[in-house]
Amino acid sequence: MDVLEIAKYELELVKKAVDFSLSNIGGEFEEAVNLLNECKGKVVVTGLGKTGIIGRKLAATLTSTGTTAIFLHAAEGVHGDLGMLSKDDVVIAISSSGNSGELVSILPFFKFLKVPVIAMTANMNSKLAMNSDIVIDCSVPQNSEPFGLVPTITTTITLILADAVAVALLKKKDFQIQDFARVHPGGTIGRKLLLRVEDLMHSGESNPMSSVHDSMKKVIMTMTTKGLGCSNIIGDDGKLKGIITDGDLRRLLSSEDFNLDKTAEECMVRNPRTVTRKTLAVKALTLMEDMKITMLPVVDEENSPEGMLHMHDLIQAGVVG
Repeated sequence: MDVLEIAKYELELVKKAVDFSLSNIGGEFEEAVNLLNECKGKVVVTGLGKTGIIGRKLAATLTSTGTTAIFLHAAEGVHGDLGMLSKDDVVIAISSSGNSGELVSILPFFKFLKVPVIAMTANMNSKLAMNSDIVIDCSVPQNSEPFGLVPTITTTITLILADAVAVALLKKKDFQIQDFARVHPGGTIGRKLLLRVEDLMHSGESNPMSSVHDSMKKVIMTMTTKGLGCSNIIGDDGKLKGIITDGDLRRLLSSEDFNLDKTAEECMVRNPRTVTRKTLAVKALTLMEDMKITMLPVVDEENSPEGMLHMHDLIQAGVVG
C-alpha cells in the first residue's frame, strides 16, 4: 500500500468508528450532559497521556463556552493536586483502557468526596467504568488500530464525543454568541464579535461630506482632503442623499458630457447602502463583501450622516481574516 492508500484506509476506519459510535450513544450521554448542566461547582477533567491531551482540550472548550472547568493530570493528582476538588464539582475521567494505574488510584478520593464521576473510556469492563456514575462509551470496532495497541481511532472518537458533550452543554445552557464574545475579548474572535462600526468609523471633521449643490470640483477637493476616496452627499434637510467614490469619479471622467461644474446631485449614486454606528463591524464587512464596495456611510435613525467606514479600517482592526 502506498502512503495515500494508507491515509484513505485510515479515514475509512474513522468513518466506520463514527458510525459505530452513533449506534452506541444513548441515554448515558444525555445523563452526563444533564449532570454537567446541574453542576454547582466546577468541572474537573482528568486523564494522562494521549487522552490527557484530549482532556485539556475539553476543559478549555468548556471554559470558553460558559462552563467553569479545569484539567487535573492524573499523575499529579496523587501528589497534592486533588486539593483543587470540592464537593460541588463533577469529574470527567478520560482513559482509553480505563485501567491506567495513576487514574485508577485517584478514583477512591472521588468516592470519598462523593463527587460524581463521568467516565469516557473504550473499555466498558475497565476499573474506571466500573467505578464511575456515568460511562460514555468511546469504543471502536475491533482491529481498528495498529497492533490493537496504539490508540489512534479511539482517541479520535473520544475527541469527537468530548466535543459533542461541550456542544450539547452550551446549547443546554443557551450560551449565545454575545456570551462567547465576552470571554474572547482578544484576538480575531474578539474583534469580530465585539467591535462596532462606531469604534472604527471616521466621524466629525474626518467625515467627508459635500452638499448636493457643490460642484464636482469642490467634491473632489473634499475627497482628496479627507483621504478616504469618497464623500457623503447631503441634502438641504441634512439627510444623506447619495455618495460619490473614486470609482464613480473614474466612470464620470470617461463620460463625454462630464465637466467639473456639474453638481454633486447630478453625479452622485443615490440611496447608497448604509449602516448605523451600532452595527457590528463584522456585519458591515459582510455587507461590503456582498456589495463589492470598500466604504459605507454611517447614518442615524433619521438618515443623517454620522461618519464613513472604510474597508481599510476593518483590515487594520483585524476584523478581516
